Amino acid sequence: MIKVFAYSLLMIMGMLFSQVIDLSPYHPVLHPLTLMILAYIMIEVGLEFTMDKKHVKEYGKDYLIAMTAAAFPWIFCSAYFWFFFSVDLTSAAIIGRFAAPTSAGVLFTMLAAAGLARTWVFKKARILAIFDDLDTVLMIIPLQMMHMGFNAKSIYLLLLIIFLLALSYRFLHRVRIPVMRSWLFLYAIILTLFIELFEKTTLISLEIILPAFALGCMLYKPHFASKRLELVKTGRLSADDLLKYGYMFLVGCSLPKISHGKSVWLFIALHVVILTLLANLGKIFPTLCYKREASLRERWALSIAMWPRGEVGAGILLISMKYGIPSDVVELAQLSLALNLALTGLFIYWVIKILHRKTARS
Repeated sequence: MIKVFAYSLLMIMGMLFSQVIDLSPYHPVLHPLTLMILAYIMIEVGLEFTMDKKHVKEYGKDYLIAMTAAAFPWIFCSAYFWFFFSVDLTSAAIIGRFAAPTSAGVLFTMLAAAGLARTWVFKKARILAIFDDLDTVLMIIPLQMMHMGFNAKSIYLLLLIIFLLALSYRFLHRVRIPVMRSWLFLYAIILTLFIELFEKTTLISLEIILPAFALGCMLYKPHFASKRLELVKTGRLSADDLLKYGYMFLVGCSLPKISHGKSVWLFIALHVVILTLLANLGKIFPTLCYKREASLRERWALSIAMWPRGEVGAGILLISMKYGIPSDVVELAQLSLALNLALTGLFIYWVIKILHRKTARS
């Protein structure tokens, strides 16, 4: 629980820090650093992604459920922004996408620490959360194309994305180069610099999320996830933890100042609560699925396990700010994300209680 609360606190601290100090002169340094850590996190997400190529069709149902569970929060939040604020449909869709990603790292480590690593909920949540992240990464692309308009650059971007996905599948966990965390961060630095150079040279906006994820998919380290879980259980503060703590603080610092104008804080709080409820409401879709595999209690626990937001959601929100979206909408999105982060410990505790009750009854 401490890690989750630390994520929330550091992001809120970063937001408060950005309110009292003008950080704009430091953005040329803060922004690339934030993107480097985001690249590092997405390489880790790619490392966690596994697929049995001999039984690819078996993943179809899980991916469809994960995609739907990611789509509903996106649709709900985007519709809310579109109806209640002066934003066009494209901007609403971009900023609403931050509501989709489940925090896979937080979810896995906390459930494993609670002794639930062998439960159906953990195994299914592991698949759905990874597919959830993958779907979110892929959906950034059409949103970029909506923003840029369909032109030659959009076609080049689409071809490049197909190429990256093909590489990820063809060389899935087959590239044998060092994967210690220091090396992962070095890869993240090189990749971020390369993407920045690529964008300036070609004027094609290729977000760091997909290339970093693709690189992680290609790296060979089948037991990476389990080793990370063991590290969390020991309670030691690792370099990986420090990077992610720093990332959440930097995301808070990167977000715009909150200027409520004529609005009162009560209405701002109301919008934030509604957005958070809508984001989590869309995640209960798995409760309606897997009826032959699990009880209603397990399916309900699985849905709640999909509620936590974390590093990837913060990364999507960070990226969305470059598209000229009105600041009041971004402010509400960042406050909703902070609230959801603050509630993550409660969500996981709820999952643990539901599963322990089932165990006690059986």
